[in-house]
Formats: sequence, C-alpha cells, structure tokens
Amino acid sequence: MATISATAADPPAAPERGGRPGRRRGTRSGAVRARHRAGWLMVAPALLHALLWIGVPVVAALILSLTSYDVLTPPRFIGLDNYVEALGDPVFRRAMANTAVYAFFTVPVAMAVALVIAVMLNTRLRGRAVFRTAIFLPQVTATIAVALVWLWIYEPRNGLANAVLSFFGLSGVNWLSSTTFAMPAVIVVGIWQGIGLKMLIYLAALQGLPRELFEAASVDGASRFRQFFSITVPLLRPATFFVFVTSVIGAFQSFDQIYILTDGGPANTTTMMTYEIYKSAFREFRMGYACAQSLILFVVLALLTLANRRLTRSADAGS
Repeated sequence: MATISATAADPPAAPERGGRPGRRRGTRSGAVRARHRAGWLMVAPALLHALLWIGVPVVAALILSLTSYDVLTPPRFIGLDNYVEALGDPVFRRAMANTAVYAFFTVPVAMAVALVIAVMLNTRLRGRAVFRTAIFLPQVTATIAVALVWLWIYEPRNGLANAVLSFFGLSGVNWLSSTTFAMPAVIVVGIWQGIGLKMLIYLAALQGLPRELFEAASVDGASRFRQFFSITVPLLRPATFFVFVTSVIGAFQSFDQIYILTDGGPANTTTMMTYEIYKSAFREFRMGYACAQSLILFVVLALLTLANRRLTRSADAGS
C-alpha cells in the first residue's frame, strides 16, 4: 500500500516532445547565440568607426580642455581654468545668446513651413515632383555657394533685397552691416536653407500614415483643418522629435554662413559658438580653450535633447 500511495502521489511525468527536450532547448539557445554573434559582427564596422572618429576625439578634447595648448609647445595642465574663462568671457556669452536666438527663430519657423509644404505636396498636385526638387535643392547645395548668393541679395547698392524695397518706395538697408538687421538677415538664410530637409522627412512620414483614419474622419464630417490638428500632427510626433533634435543641432553648429556673410560682426551681433571655437583654435591657436568651448557646446546640445525627449514622453503619456 505504501508503494502504491507513493506512486500515486508522484506527479505525472511530462510528455516528451521529439524524445529529447534537453537537446532541443540547447539547440535553440545555440541558435540565439549565433544570431547575437552575427548581429555584433554586422554592427562591428560602424562601432569601430564611431570609436575611432567620435570616441577618441571626444576623449582627446576632454583631456586637452584641461590644458593650455598652442600646438607649438607641449600641453600644460591648468585644470578647469579654460571653462572658467569661457563662461566668464563676455564675447563667448554673447555667442551663446546669439546661437540661442538663432535656433529659437530658425528651428520652429522652418519646421512649421516645412510641415505645411509637405502636406501640400502630399496631395495630387500637378508638377509636385518639380516643386519637391526645387524646395530640396538648397539643402544639397554647398553652404558657401548659398551664402555667396545671399551676399549678393543683401548687397546695399545693387542687391535684390534693396531693389524690392525701392520698388515699394522704401529706402535701402545695410543688411549685413547693421547691428539691427544683421541677425534677422542671417536667420532668414537659415530658415530658407533648412526647409528642404525638414520637408522631405515630413513628407516621408505623411506617406506612412494610415489613410483609414482620414477617411473615417471625413465620413464623420471633420474638415481638413480639423484632421490636420487632430490626426496628422499627433501621428507625426516621432518625426517631429527627430526633425527638432537634428534642427537644433544644426542650428547650434551654424558656421559657414556666418563666416561668409558677417564674419561674426558687426560688433559681435552675429557671432556664434562654433565661430568663436573656430577663432580660438585657428586664429589664436588656443587649442585647449577651444576644446573647453566645444565641450560646453556639447553639454548644451545634450541638455536640450534630453529636455525635448522628456517633454515628448510626457505629451505621449498624457495623450
């Protein structure tokens, strides 16, 4: 009886599948490990490239930012003196303020205009391929060439901008030599050149939206205006986040148009952080100081990206 009760108390043995469950489990884990190894092998070239051309320069810049280095003599360790000097330099602080103003106006305006254009070009518009190419063309044109064209437009005597003003009976303006109009003139160039890429990204995102939602909204009587703000804009949040981050980074890295149009003037009204880094490194040969300025710019961009990401997550959670 004891034997019978003990046998009855034992749980029934699990049925075997294929006869060798342990071997199948081991084969499956081996296949997973093989896929992981294959994945690491495929991303290894990109990781190696990032390590050599991004990681090593960042570490070198961090080390040099703690030194006084003029290329000709060996680096001399000075601690955080470069950071203290940069944050206390009125010209660099003016450059930080100018960069913030430039990004504040160019990024949202260019994003709004690009979104409207993308929505218009997403319809069955005749000749839309030509319009897409024309709008995107400034993005692939060399910034130096773009700046030279705008340098002619802003020319005080024979420029196109003053010719338009004179047509309406207004007096001309020294656009790039005026402390009042120099920054707005540079902002206009930044907006004009940045619309193309933003439009292309928004256009790609629009073509991936489900048409069923818009058809259902039309059946319910929603206007195109209501569909745009209630359906299109919320569904484009991932694309908007990507466009915003890349646009802010691009705005904070603006250099070519400043170098050609204004050279940071007049009276430092258009100087940017990247332009001050360039001057410190290649005009004054203060490489350690320039590295400190570069890392300050890096920290600013990282904080802006994290702040926008947090706001985006909060908006997604609220919705």
